[in-house]
Amino acid sequence: MDYDFLDTPIGRLLLVADEHGLRHIDFPAPDQDARIEPHWRRDRRHLGAAIEQLEAYFAGALRAFDLALAATGTPFRCKVWDELVRIPYGETISYGELARRIGDPHASRAVGAANGANPLPIIVPCHRVIGASGALTGFGGGLPIKRWLLEHERRHAPVPAFALGA
Repeated sequence: MDYDFLDTPIGRLLLVADEHGLRHIDFPAPDQDARIEPHWRRDRRHLGAAIEQLEAYFAGALRAFDLALAATGTPFRCKVWDELVRIPYGETISYGELARRIGDPHASRAVGAANGANPLPIIVPCHRVIGASGALTGFGGGLPIKRWLLEHERRHAPVPAFALGA
């Protein structure tokens, strides 16, 4: 398992990958070394594409990631994470809407828990899920980072074309 850090406008990220794909992105705390597993090695061999695409995302030049992802989770969590990547860049939906989209409209709390367990934030855009009232709610990196990511995407989202004759 390879890991390395990436400095970004929202702070330093810890990236973890192996030959199967990107496994984890974390928002490191000052005691981050405690989270690095002994069998990991600091190496970018399996991280090149992820680093390149994250740098392009933060530069406003990338709106959709195309990476091998190797996150693991329960079938329910994986279903939620698969739906997260369908939320368009620069847009948000509520937890209730996400529950409806996975076919379980009464599971908004379970969807929230799965969203919170997302091991690949930013790439699997859990930051695009907000409260029903439009309020920003929980995010592993903290609400200021969630706000930054949403504002960044809104600044760089494509402008809808005007229909001629409308």
